[in-house]
Amino acid sequence: MKCAVAAFLAMMSLVFAEHAPAAETKALLVFGDSLSDGFMLKRSEAYPALLAKKLRAAGLNFLVTNASASGGTTEGGLERLPPHLKHRIDILILELGINDAFRGLPIDQIQNNLQQIIDKVKARNPNARVVIAGMQLPGYAADDYVSAFGAGNPSLNLPDGIHPNAAGHKILAENVWHVLESVAREVAKL
Repeated sequence: MKCAVAAFLAMMSLVFAEHAPAAETKALLVFGDSLSDGFMLKRSEAYPALLAKKLRAAGLNFLVTNASASGGTTEGGLERLPPHLKHRIDILILELGINDAFRGLPIDQIQNNLQQIIDKVKARNPNARVVIAGMQLPGYAADDYVSAFGAGNPSLNLPDGIHPNAAGHKILAENVWHVLESVAREVAKL
């Protein structure tokens, strides 16, 4: 009799385990320029896709949307943002500004545009967490404005010397993951 009860309880635990609600899918929006878009690479090689794999491997249930656009600027980001605000955003990875820097846009204007993007996301998603992806300008020009940003490792770039290759995107993914992992684990618990 004890064996029958134990077997029944074991079967019922399997039934209930199969019907247990899965963790709610959280939404991560990557909003950037060609660096996040994966310029000249397959989208699967770009760091946002690599982050999606890392999230899955960590057992974190996130839908990653890469809404990046090559050539994107902070002003263009403000124009592109409204359709994305129609959807929930739990985490925003914001990677814009390098094209503004190439154009010599004043830093305070870049900061203002980035803050407006953050404010608009937070107005629609008050609990959204924001990760700002910083970048270094490659040795693109000799003027003080550009050279003040530093330069990257040429072996991790495409032949244009600006955009990261697949190996560069792996490093980008690792660098962003160092910040994102703890944020994603926190958000997953909410």
